Amino acid sequence: FTHPFVAIKALKVTIRIYAITDSIKRSGSIGADNSGGKLDAFKHAFWIASVSAAIGPKKALKLGVAHEKGNERQFKKHQLEDEVLPDSISSVMDLHNNVQGAGVVEASKKYSVQQLQEKIMQLLVNGQLVCIKKDKQGNYLTCAGESIDLQQWRGKWSIPKCLIPSNEN
Repeated sequence: FTHPFVAIKALKVTIRIYAITDSIKRSGSIGADNSGGKLDAFKHAFWIASVSAAIGPKKALKLGVAHEKGNERQFKKHQLEDEVLPDSISSVMDLHNNVQGAGVVEASKKYSVQQLQEKIMQLLVNGQLVCIKKDKQGNYLTCAGESIDLQQWRGKWSIPKCLIPSNEN
């Protein structure tokens, strides 16, 4: 960010949102999968919605894009994000959910954290967010439903994972 006050405001919101998301994870209400699951989808949409409410949707979406570019740099350096190596479909998922989150914030309307949380939960329940398709054991699946052997895809940015609406299992 070239605007330090905006960056500080976004950081404060981010810290608060991660604490709330961690609390939701512990409750198990939408699962605990922070790597392509419903919790991950919720986290990104809620984060960008909250940052949008604080600094505006345009700046919030730029922050989300910068974050995803950072994930690609992490991948190239073999650095983990949330205990897994980032990949292209995870970035596509996050960018989609960021746009959905920013979309709930209307110009000149103030929202409480609880209101934003409820709006994002509704997006999740309605299938407007996306998740990565997995089997019951947590293995990633292709769109055809075939299990993906991640060992075969080690070191690859593009893995044939499949995005599904957040209201599918």
